[in-house]
Amino acid sequence: MRNTIWKITSKGGRYSLKDLWAYRYLLSQLVHRDFVALYKQTILGPIWFLINPILTTSVFCLVFGKLIDIATHGIPKSLFYLTGITAWGYFYECFTRTSTVLKDNVNLFGKIYFPRIIVPISISISMLIRFGIQLILVLITIMFYRIIGITIPTTTAILLVPLILLLIAFQAIGLGLLIASFTIKYRDLAILVSFGLQIGFYVTPVIYPISSVPSNLKTWLSLNPMTSAIELFRYAIIGEGDFTVLSVSYTCLACLGVMILGFNAFCRAEKTFIDTI
Repeated sequence: MRNTIWKITSKGGRYSLKDLWAYRYLLSQLVHRDFVALYKQTILGPIWFLINPILTTSVFCLVFGKLIDIATHGIPKSLFYLTGITAWGYFYECFTRTSTVLKDNVNLFGKIYFPRIIVPISISISMLIRFGIQLILVLITIMFYRIIGITIPTTTAILLVPLILLLIAFQAIGLGLLIASFTIKYRDLAILVSFGLQIGFYVTPVIYPISSVPSNLKTWLSLNPMTSAIELFRYAIIGEGDFTVLSVSYTCLACLGVMILGFNAFCRAEKTFIDTI
């Protein structure tokens, strides 16, 4: 009897929108899987999506609001921190989960063929659900402050939130794909990721407004594409943000560039990564 050997091969980046559309059902199932996995076997379930930012905001209010007393330009400190945490949390989750996408799904990739870029896309969509829940918390907080007489400005820039999220997603997924591609051979990079994220948090205006940074440091911090993204998001939600047309243009180009680099690296790595891991 002749043995038949099946070999699963990748298109190596030759994806089209038609390919992705053909696997839309799989995409929806992966989104469901990712979302359910976030609260599986927990008592409180999705409520953790609210508890996490509430506790983090409380700690920041104590440390950076009371002890260090970082100015927030008239915006209540809890609301200021909460908006920054919400935007940063979306970047953080998309990046960390994408950076391990090849290692975490090696069994799935080895069994059947499908456009593997669907998995990082599913991660960004499932994290949008989490982001949406936390954004509701932000809006409730805004309503609370308005009820007690504190003015929180609203601008038409809130309509740009989907585009701002797209910028953040491109940055997170692009960097995540780069890390995922290189950690196949260089495992030390995985160790540096957590350290890099800690540094990234403090060089991104999550807990402070970029306008409060000395001008010589502000120039360097502006090289971080997430700086303008966070400032844009905060301005869209609470009307407080410091950015220019130049800084926004730089962020758009940087996020697009990182996404292209990450996608190309991922397409090259997916051809042989199963033999390497």
